[in-house]
Amino acid sequence: VPFDTPGVTVLRPLSVFGAKDSPGGHAEVDFKNVRVPVSNILLGEGRGFEIAQGRLGPGRIHHCMRMIGNAERALELMIERVNQRVAFGKPLVAQGTIQRDIALSRIEIEQARLLTLKAAQMMDTVGNKVAAPEIAMIKVVAPRMCLSVVDRAIQAHGGAGLHSDLPLGQFYALARALRFADGPDEVHLRAISREEIAKFSK
Repeated sequence: VPFDTPGVTVLRPLSVFGAKDSPGGHAEVDFKNVRVPVSNILLGEGRGFEIAQGRLGPGRIHHCMRMIGNAERALELMIERVNQRVAFGKPLVAQGTIQRDIALSRIEIEQARLLTLKAAQMMDTVGNKVAAPEIAMIKVVAPRMCLSVVDRAIQAHGGAGLHSDLPLGQFYALARALRFADGPDEVHLRAISREEIAKFSK
């Protein structure tokens, strides 16, 4: 639908956790008696859901790759921070709890990366339909992983982890939003569960 179509009104930009996603981002848009020209219809009338489903697989892979990249950057920032900060007479990096957090973060990133690579490889070789369970799995795993890694990085930074000089707050907000964007975790978990149950029902 062209932006200047009569009846399309952008009411206001929306923030996520108080931050604007400028210059694009999301907005509250009102559609009043909007007419879509026949020449603008893709595939055919009534096939919008089909189009949406076709893009969801690749879109979910893309989202998960971004979550892995954000988690990598968060871990990098965390390690830089704990190498610089001293508490109780020694660098934070020497603390056992910090070392544990670094190790857990690396493990979780690699788990998510391998599952995402598997889903992408399956999508390329056997198609979205066969790869659907793996795509659902990564859609649950990657945002949760990113939230965990970013949360540890924020904790290691203390108050500095919350301000806008670092991307950690934005990473956290994006990962949290992704737990329901393109389908909430609950829908994906139900699909994965049904697939597993069906294996033993034949």
